[in-house]
Amino acid sequence: MKRVVVTGIAGFSPIGSNWETIANNLRLGNTGVVAMPEWDRYDGLNTRLGAPVDKFEVPSHYSRKDLRSMGRVAQLAVVSAENALVDAGLLGNDILKSGQTGVSYGSSAGDTGAIGDFGNMLLHDNCEGLNANTYIKMMAHTAPVNIGIYFGLQGRVYTTSSACTSASQGIGQAYEAIKFGQQTVMLAGGCEHLCATEAAVFDTLYATSTMNGSPELTPRPFDKDRDGLVIGEGAGTLVLEELEYALSRGANIYAELVGFGANSDGRHITQPSSENMEKVIRLALQDADLSSEQIGYVSAHGTATDRGDIAETHATEKVFGRNIPISALKSYTGHTLGACGALEAWVAIESMRNNWFHPTANLLEVDDACAPLDYIRNEGRELHVDYVMSNNFAFGGLNTSLIFKRWPSV
Repeated sequence: MKRVVVTGIAGFSPIGSNWETIANNLRLGNTGVVAMPEWDRYDGLNTRLGAPVDKFEVPSHYSRKDLRSMGRVAQLAVVSAENALVDAGLLGNDILKSGQTGVSYGSSAGDTGAIGDFGNMLLHDNCEGLNANTYIKMMAHTAPVNIGIYFGLQGRVYTTSSACTSASQGIGQAYEAIKFGQQTVMLAGGCEHLCATEAAVFDTLYATSTMNGSPELTPRPFDKDRDGLVIGEGAGTLVLEELEYALSRGANIYAELVGFGANSDGRHITQPSSENMEKVIRLALQDADLSSEQIGYVSAHGTATDRGDIAETHATEKVFGRNIPISALKSYTGHTLGACGALEAWVAIESMRNNWFHPTANLLEVDDACAPLDYIRNEGRELHVDYVMSNNFAFGGLNTSLIFKRWPSV
């Protein structure tokens, strides 16, 4: 078996697009949730809250030809991947086009604007607005395909379009491709762009926050007064490498990825199973050959939905007991859907490297129905840990768990 390390990280989030900015906002308690007055035109949509990426611009060296097949979701992904390759020192490296570099990446859906163009065709019986690239922008694998084409990758392309586990599935499958010797380098992660249609999905389930006049006070994962999630957007890319290759080229190593678990509930599309959440956590521990006592921190999925928070916290307690430190990044970024697994892995890795873990924003009083855990609140916490776990759960009963180890190894 090959060992797998993280050598590059980059992304775009509602609280920053570099670690310095993100870390500063986490320490100050600044969230990226804002009012979305442009959604007022949608009759029947209850939430007016979102968490957009601020001031995203495609760099000027991207040509019109480069961009013609990219909607915003693919643009976020490709630029994020380019920044991660720069960070890893691999941009322009011959290995990208050798067949030994692949991509494992996902989003909940393709570009919703392009989907709307096809919807116009079905509703109004005409093809106005459609062109040769409309489907390329709409398709579920628009992000990984555009990444592969832009960088000339000739290795494996995995499309992990699995809602809230898109990015964590992408990272996990990339890890396995390297672990089992099929690839040397993988670009892994996920992306999502903010759209009212995605808010409407959760609105129909009465799962969105309607604190429309107080965006700074929501979402509130685990809090007794939480009233639902807020949709966000973003992209996150991790460069994963086989350890020996990374060492041979003198790469900077952020962390080692040592465990991945994935399973499914096989029960209900939208109602989570605490039992199977527990099982996936144990699968990751088994894959990493670790005991539960060795995990020093858990990055929670933490959507601020009623059943989700309760199921997740009870699964966590059954594996780790009451003393495990835990917090939820979505309290700052909103639910970035296909991007959340990568953004949360990024923050968990950097938190481990910097020995400081952010609190859950807006967590004033833990819901009695949630399991008793060591919820990090208020000003965050100084911790030195050797292993962190990042968990994500998605519609369809899809569950994932990732474990990262401090580097250098201890």
